[in-house]
Amino acid sequence: MSAVQGLFISFEGIDGAGKSTHISALADAFTAQGRAVTLTREPGGTPLAEKLRAMILNDAMDALTESLLIFAARRDHLSCVIAPALARGDVVLCDRFTDATFAYQGGGRGFDLEMLSKLELWAQEPQGLGHDLVHELGKKGAAPALLQPDLTVWFDLSPEEAAKRLAGARVPDKFEAQPVEFFRRVAQGYANRLALDPGRFARIDASQAREAVWSSVHQVFTGKGWLS
Repeated sequence: MSAVQGLFISFEGIDGAGKSTHISALADAFTAQGRAVTLTREPGGTPLAEKLRAMILNDAMDALTESLLIFAARRDHLSCVIAPALARGDVVLCDRFTDATFAYQGGGRGFDLEMLSKLELWAQEPQGLGHDLVHELGKKGAAPALLQPDLTVWFDLSPEEAAKRLAGARVPDKFEAQPVEFFRRVAQGYANRLALDPGRFARIDASQAREAVWSSVHQVFTGKGWLS
């Protein structure tokens, strides 16, 4: 096992917030400092989870079915990619994680938050994800009841501005095709998650120019001592 502690960083925001560009830049910054980086996404990240992603983003289904598929994909992703990478001491950069489920399915779709919390607990329980990971988490303090990111970077952008950015960019999936009001609820869902766990979040004003957004992101990581 590596003497270097793994870091789990998730990136969140409504469609059009521009987070993907900065994930790649951050991966390059960590790599330049000699860190091993695992760059991944949700839903997806494994062959099975990518198959589920295609269904989640395109097929009609009710909110419970959608949530069950998302957490099934997440468990496979954790088991096969995220947990082994953290146990090795990698920096894991994940484009969306559980906060997105609470924002999109909970906020956007209005699905039962208590049910989502139960699914979160079942899917992210670390004991079944390998002894090395539990040991690695224990080095940071008491092993948590569920595996969460060390930091969540939330790219906060108004739904109206996001819609302008997405207009004509690509053929929208079933979420991107939702009306602005849906994304207002999603944005509020993210704000609610931040309020419940403010120490885990770094809010980035994604309405700024790209260079200013990257500067804000970089300052978060230098401030934590994770980048020089």
